[in-house]
This record gives sequence, C-alpha cells and structure tokens, in this order.
Amino acid sequence: MAPSRPQHPPAAAGILASPQRLLMPLALLLLLLTLLQLVRPAAAALTYRGVDWSSVAVEEAAGRTFHASASAAAQPLETLLVAAGVNIVRQRVWVSDSSTYSLAYNVALAKRAKAAGLKVYLDLHLSDTWADPAHQTIPAGWPTDIGNLSWKLYNYTQQVCNTFAAASLPVEIVSIGNEITAGLLWPTGSTTSYANIARLLHSAAWGIKDSNLATQPKIMIHLDNGWSWAAQNAFYSKVLATGSTLSTTDFDMMGVSYYPFYNPSATLSALTSTLKSMANTWGKQLAVVETDWPVACPSPAYAFPSDTTSIAISATGQLVWLQKVAAAVAAAGTGGVGLFYWEPAWVDNAALGSSCSDNAMFEFAGAQRSSLATFASL
Repeated sequence: MAPSRPQHPPAAAGILASPQRLLMPLALLLLLLTLLQLVRPAAAALTYRGVDWSSVAVEEAAGRTFHASASAAAQPLETLLVAAGVNIVRQRVWVSDSSTYSLAYNVALAKRAKAAGLKVYLDLHLSDTWADPAHQTIPAGWPTDIGNLSWKLYNYTQQVCNTFAAASLPVEIVSIGNEITAGLLWPTGSTTSYANIARLLHSAAWGIKDSNLATQPKIMIHLDNGWSWAAQNAFYSKVLATGSTLSTTDFDMMGVSYYPFYNPSATLSALTSTLKSMANTWGKQLAVVETDWPVACPSPAYAFPSDTTSIAISATGQLVWLQKVAAAVAAAGTGGVGLFYWEPAWVDNAALGSSCSDNAMFEFAGAQRSSLATFASL
C-alpha cells in the first residue's frame, strides 16, 4: 500500500500556498547561485603550471637580473615565478659532471626551488649534451651493448634520485629521456630496435622506483610533435607491444613538446584531438612540457598553423597562447594535468632555438612581460 500523502499546512493569511508560489523562492535561489559562480574567480584547472628555468644560473653568471617591472629592484627569478602563479620548475640534467647542466648544478638549482615552495621536475637528457629528435648521443664511457647499457642506465637514474634524496630534495616528476620519438642512447636505442628502446626505458624507470627518495616521483616518457597522433601512436604502440619489456605500469605520465613555429600542421585542434586520443588509449596523465610563443618573429621559417594566425605576436599573444594550450590539455579530461613554458627567462638566447627572434617572457634588461602572470589563471 502506498503511504498516505502528507497534508499541506494551511496557507497563512494573504499568502498563496500553491506549488507555483512555493517554487518561486527556489528559482530565485538557483539564479543567485548561478550568478555567484559567474563572478567568483575560476579555480586553476591544471595541477602543474610550470616553466623550464634550467638556464637561470647561467644567466645570472652572465650578469643578468630579473625584475617585476622596469623600475623595480632585482629579485630572484623563483620569487617572480611564484608571484606569477608558477608552482613547478623543470630542470634539464646532463650526465657529464663537467657539463653545464650537471647533477651538481641541478641540485643547487633545486635547493632554490624548494626554498621558494616550487616543485621540481627533472628532465634527464641521458646524454652529455643536448638530447632532442636529432641528437641522442650515448654519454662518454657508457657501454653500447644493450645488456650493459641497460644496467648502466638503471644505476644512473637511481644515482640521480639518490643524490636528491641525500640532499633532502623531493622530486615531483622525472622524464626518462628528452623528446625520444626517434629513440634514445643512439645507436643502441634507435628506432631500428623498439625492443631495445623498451628495455632501456624499463631500466631507467626501475632505477627511479628503487631509489631512496621518500616519495616516488612520477615517471614520464617525453616525445616531440605533441600535435601528431600518428607519431604518438606509432611510438607507444611499438614500445608497449605484446611481449615488450616495457609495461604501462613502469611509468605514470606522457609528456609532449608542442611549438607553433616548426610545422604548419601543428594546429591547436590537432593537439587537442591527439591528447584526447592519448588519454583514451593509455589512461596516463598528460602534460605539454615544452611550448613557446613569440613576441617578435619577422621572418618565420615555416608558416604558423592555421588556427593560430589570429594570435598576436606579442606578450598579449603569449597570454592567449598559454590559455589555448592549457585548454587543450584540460580537454583531455582528468588526465590532462600540466603545461610548461620552455625557458621564459633565457634572455641571452631569446629565440630559444626557433626562427622567431624573441620568445622570452622577460625583456633583455630583465623586466618581466605581462604574459608571465598568465600562470595563475591556468
């Protein structure tokens, strides 16, 4: 038997108790809540709002200083980054102890980051110099046969992490190689043998997992051409093929580089689509770990992608670019977690390897550009 319907209390004098009248206050309340949502500040959508600041000590040694404005006193770069909303810094690590970006250099830099409240992401190049799609040279003195090279790599990644642990420096993320779409530690880890690539990545990951760090960093694999689903799918399908040494449980994140000035096919829509496909296929956390936008580009080597041409070549354009790239990352769902601007303060190398003459977020004299403040809203 259905329960008896409760009786409505009698209407007070002069007040209608009709359902329509009772719903009016509820409708007004819902409208008010909607308006409050519109005017309240938006919460930051990305877990990691970062920059690569690897060159900061190099710039400081050259006499460069950094300022909140042209008339402001010099401040440590990390202070300005935190004030702008940055919460993590990326640092490239080269193997040789005598190299510019040695382990000792990075420990000193990470101490500054920790003191400022910034998390640290270590980008292991696994080389004595730059590693990128065209360069993946085995460090001097390392073996070249796959067995001994894998063991050497395991010991190296463990040593790096143990060095940070001994200095009481937490590490948030470690990428095992830099832009390794064409492989790593050539020639042994070239794309002539994806089995070798898988074995090397497995060894690198387990060196980190077996380290003394109190909290295990998130382990990342980083490829270039983040806009290209074909490139991402080809690499991961091969290194994660059935029977591969590398397992999806060996790593936590997939990172991509995404630049607007190397290929007209690198559209924002292609990036968005590719990141969604990566999230749906492998379920890993995703981040754009390198990106830039120019404030000056008089003679670009390549046409800019079609859906970027309305973005101004300026500091305002940098703001718009960051927002659009962040939106592409966030569109991947809960797995889209981060964005990192590559070297915003490397004013002595403001082209940052591109045909655009200035991609920095600081003027040459050291004053930060308005675009730096964008991080707080990402």
